Amino acid sequence: MKIETITQNGVTVAIIHSDTPILTDLQSALDLIMTAKYEAGTKNIILNKEAVCEDFFILSTCLAGEVLQKFINYGVRFAIYGDFSGYTSKPLKDFIYESNKGKDVYFLPDPDSAVARLCGK
Repeated sequence: MKIETITQNGVTVAIIHSDTPILTDLQSALDLIMTAKYEAGTKNIILNKEAVCEDFFILSTCLAGEVLQKFINYGVRFAIYGDFSGYTSKPLKDFIYESNKGKDVYFLPDPDSAVARLCGK
Protein backbone atom coordinates (compact mmCIF):
# COMPACT_ATOMS: atom_id res chain seq x y z
CA MET A 1 0.00 0.00 0.00
CA LYS A 2 1.32 3.41 -1.02
CA ILE A 3 -0.07 6.71 0.35
CA GLU A 4 0.39 10.03 -1.42
CA THR A 5 -0.87 13.25 0.13
CA ILE A 6 -2.00 16.15 -2.04
CA THR A 7 -3.37 19.53 -0.93
CA GLN A 8 -5.35 21.73 -3.32
CA ASN A 9 -7.65 24.64 -2.53
CA GLY A 10 -6.89 24.13 1.16
CA VAL A 11 -8.16 20.52 1.09
CA THR A 12 -5.84 17.60 1.78
CA VAL A 13 -6.53 14.20 0.22
CA ALA A 14 -4.85 10.85 0.72
CA ILE A 15 -4.41 8.92 -2.51
CA ILE A 16 -3.98 5.31 -1.48
CA HIS A 17 -2.83 2.80 -4.07
CA SER A 18 -2.63 -0.96 -3.69
CA ASP A 19 -2.34 -3.78 -6.21
CA THR A 20 -4.29 -6.08 -3.91
CA PRO A 21 -7.62 -5.51 -2.14
CA ILE A 22 -7.28 -3.60 1.12
CA LEU A 23 -10.96 -2.61 1.42
CA THR A 24 -12.60 -5.97 2.07
CA ASP A 25 -14.96 -5.58 5.06
CA LEU A 26 -16.07 -3.14 7.75
CA GLN A 27 -12.90 -3.55 9.81
CA SER A 28 -10.68 -2.82 6.81
CA ALA A 29 -12.81 0.27 6.12
CA LEU A 30 -12.21 1.51 9.67
CA ASP A 31 -8.50 0.74 9.30
CA LEU A 32 -8.45 2.77 6.08
CA ILE A 33 -10.12 5.73 7.81
CA MET A 34 -7.60 5.64 10.66
CA THR A 35 -4.65 5.26 8.27
CA ALA A 36 -5.75 8.32 6.29
CA LYS A 37 -6.37 10.30 9.46
CA TYR A 38 -3.13 9.50 11.26
CA GLU A 39 -0.68 9.03 8.38
CA ALA A 40 -2.01 11.69 5.99
CA GLY A 41 -3.94 13.98 8.35
CA THR A 42 -7.15 13.90 6.31
CA LYS A 43 -10.65 12.48 6.07
CA ASN A 44 -10.59 12.66 2.24
CA ILE A 45 -9.61 9.33 0.73
CA ILE A 46 -8.99 8.32 -2.87
CA LEU A 47 -8.54 4.62 -3.58
CA ASN A 48 -7.82 2.73 -6.81
CA LYS A 49 -10.46 0.18 -7.87
CA GLU A 50 -8.02 -2.73 -7.59
CA ALA A 51 -7.68 -2.02 -3.86
CA VAL A 52 -11.41 -2.70 -3.39
CA CYS A 53 -12.66 -6.30 -3.22
CA GLU A 54 -15.12 -7.39 -5.91
CA ASP A 55 -17.88 -8.05 -3.33
CA PHE A 56 -18.07 -4.27 -2.85
CA PHE A 57 -19.39 -3.97 -6.41
CA ILE A 58 -22.02 -6.69 -5.92
CA LEU A 59 -24.72 -4.65 -4.20
CA SER A 60 -26.60 -7.72 -2.94
CA THR A 61 -23.70 -8.39 -0.52
CA CYS A 62 -24.54 -5.06 1.19
CA LEU A 63 -20.80 -4.42 1.64
CA ALA A 64 -20.82 -1.15 -0.31
CA GLY A 65 -23.75 0.21 1.67
CA GLU A 66 -22.26 -0.79 5.02
CA VAL A 67 -18.79 0.58 4.21
CA LEU A 68 -20.03 3.85 2.75
CA GLN A 69 -22.41 4.35 5.70
CA LYS A 70 -19.42 3.94 8.03
CA PHE A 71 -17.48 6.53 5.99
CA ILE A 72 -20.39 8.97 6.14
CA ASN A 73 -20.76 8.43 9.91
CA TYR A 74 -17.06 9.27 10.39
CA GLY A 75 -17.22 12.31 8.09
CA VAL A 76 -15.04 10.75 5.40
CA ARG A 77 -15.30 11.85 1.77
CA PHE A 78 -14.31 9.01 -0.53
CA ALA A 79 -13.53 8.40 -4.18
CA ILE A 80 -12.72 5.20 -6.03
CA TYR A 81 -11.03 5.58 -9.39
CA GLY A 82 -10.77 3.09 -12.20
CA ASP A 83 -12.65 1.57 -15.11
CA PHE A 84 -16.18 0.65 -14.09
CA SER A 85 -17.41 -0.06 -17.64
CA GLY A 86 -17.06 -3.84 -17.20
CA TYR A 87 -19.88 -3.94 -14.67
CA THR A 88 -23.23 -4.70 -16.28
CA SER A 89 -25.47 -4.52 -13.21
CA LYS A 90 -28.09 -1.80 -13.65
CA PRO A 91 -28.44 -1.30 -9.87
CA LEU A 92 -24.66 -0.79 -9.60
CA LYS A 93 -24.64 1.65 -12.53
CA ASP A 94 -27.51 3.56 -10.89
CA PHE A 95 -25.66 3.52 -7.55
CA ILE A 96 -22.52 4.94 -9.19
CA TYR A 97 -24.56 7.58 -11.04
CA GLU A 98 -26.38 8.73 -7.90
CA SER A 99 -23.19 8.69 -5.80
CA ASN A 100 -21.45 10.93 -8.32
CA LYS A 101 -24.27 13.47 -7.99
CA GLY A 102 -23.70 13.77 -4.23
CA LYS A 103 -21.02 15.41 -2.10
CA ASP A 104 -19.33 12.52 -0.28
CA VAL A 105 -18.79 9.44 -2.47
CA TYR A 106 -17.53 9.31 -6.05
CA PHE A 107 -16.64 6.72 -8.68
CA LEU A 108 -14.31 8.38 -11.17
CA PRO A 109 -12.06 7.33 -14.07
CA ASP A 110 -8.68 8.54 -12.78
CA PRO A 111 -6.94 9.98 -9.72
CA ASP A 112 -6.77 13.51 -11.18
CA SER A 113 -10.56 13.75 -11.50
CA ALA A 114 -10.92 12.32 -7.97
CA VAL A 115 -8.56 14.97 -6.55
CA ALA A 116 -10.44 17.67 -8.46
CA ARG A 117 -13.81 16.47 -7.12
CA LEU A 118 -12.72 16.13 -3.50
CA CYS A 119 -10.80 19.41 -3.55
CA GLY A 120 -13.71 21.34 -5.01
CA LYS A 121 -12.46 22.11 -8.50
